[in-house]
Amino acid sequence: MADKFDVIIIGAGPGGYVAAIRAAQLGLKTACVEKWISEDGSKTVLGGTCLNVGCIPSKALLEASHKFVEAKHDFSDIGIQTGDVSMDVKKMMARKDKIVSNLTGGIAGLFKANGVTALQGTGKVIAAKQVEVTDQHGKATTFEADNIVIAAGSVPVEIPPTPLVEGLVVNSTGALEFQETPKRLGVIGAGIIGLELGSVWNRLGSEVTVLEAMDDFLPMVDGAIAKETQKLLKKQGLDIKLSARVTGSEVKDDEVIVKYTDASGEQEMTFDKLIVCVGRRPYTKGVVADGLGIDLDERGFIFVDDQCRTSVPGIYAVGDCVRGPMLAHKASEEGIMVADIIAGHKAEMNYDTIPNVVYTFPEVAWVGLTEQEAKAKGIKVKTGSFPFAASGRAMANNATEGQAKIIADAETDRILGMHIVGQHAGEMIAQGVIAMEFGSSAEDLALTCYAHPTMSEAVHEAALAVDGHAIHMANRKKRK
Repeated sequence: MADKFDVIIIGAGPGGYVAAIRAAQLGLKTACVEKWISEDGSKTVLGGTCLNVGCIPSKALLEASHKFVEAKHDFSDIGIQTGDVSMDVKKMMARKDKIVSNLTGGIAGLFKANGVTALQGTGKVIAAKQVEVTDQHGKATTFEADNIVIAAGSVPVEIPPTPLVEGLVVNSTGALEFQETPKRLGVIGAGIIGLELGSVWNRLGSEVTVLEAMDDFLPMVDGAIAKETQKLLKKQGLDIKLSARVTGSEVKDDEVIVKYTDASGEQEMTFDKLIVCVGRRPYTKGVVADGLGIDLDERGFIFVDDQCRTSVPGIYAVGDCVRGPMLAHKASEEGIMVADIIAGHKAEMNYDTIPNVVYTFPEVAWVGLTEQEAKAKGIKVKTGSFPFAASGRAMANNATEGQAKIIADAETDRILGMHIVGQHAGEMIAQGVIAMEFGSSAEDLALTCYAHPTMSEAVHEAALAVDGHAIHMANRKKRK
């Protein structure tokens, strides 16, 4: 038997590494198990999917591709003459890899600074207080811990009609490694990942078609915001086909032939590359020994209570392997909560105020209920919206597309939701999160002094518009 710890965390993604750092800060002897390893096998690679093949690298590509579009199409509007503009895709990828390397190294530094022990290998809970770690050479070592946190994350879902073919039919990870811009790109799935990756390559010149099986576009977003987002992405060149159910695919002569059905019947399209983005599933198979008593559902999610406790005392689970949105920040907050609980502190998490962001341009961000969801719950609502086209800062930024919308309870004025499509929506949505955390009313935001000129003033105006008092647009209805 190897060393004993107060807590062992399986997985060093946003849920795991944050839980490890917080636990160590609180005086607990902490270890974090991670199976990812550097290409030369010399060190553990921390950060999980988000940092290595998810949130961070995709944002690096989104930022680079957006700057390319600005230089090619928008700079001349503000007086900057650029001449011919081209993109060196390999250099763009190298920058992305450097960012990832810097950040993974940063986590390693934080582990060292806080006294967290990093264990390289695949972790498996084999008993209530035991974790087996199998390293890259197949050597297994058993560690004891009074508490165990499962933060194993998730993996991309694969579907039978489109088996992966290296370099041609890829998942979200493979889409981050293209070394040249495909002429014709197919994307299966119009969710967050599909829209972001489709946007990257569309900006760089690909003819992008997005096939979405659902009838509605971004159904989790407020209807008005989703409708405007779809219109804006279509204007940019994304061909989004709804109610398109993929039935099969074939790779022939380095091309991918995709078959699907829609309202008109059977269809077929040919692409140079195909990205499959149909969601993610929890990575829990093999993480827990059979017969241990940890309850999982049919999809592999671990059942937990509102404090992330599993059915076995002393074992917790956080992040993508439990219920709720598969978001890095949700996992991190759960990790902090669990570390606090293990250390004997009171902690809880409000799942009603978890923000979501789609990092297209413009960005789409939301928190809380949509207008449609509130009404379905029988809540009488009042709403206020403000277009960025009426914002002075948006005009100065050459970013007048989109709007901010607030949904409030008609009787109490309490904010139920905020939805934004526009430049920096992901930054602005924090206002909605904070407002809802403190139980704020629309009037609270309306009475707040916002700096001028800022994009955030759109949120202020939307709050004013809830009661028909917007200043910089004509109100639809004047209320007392």
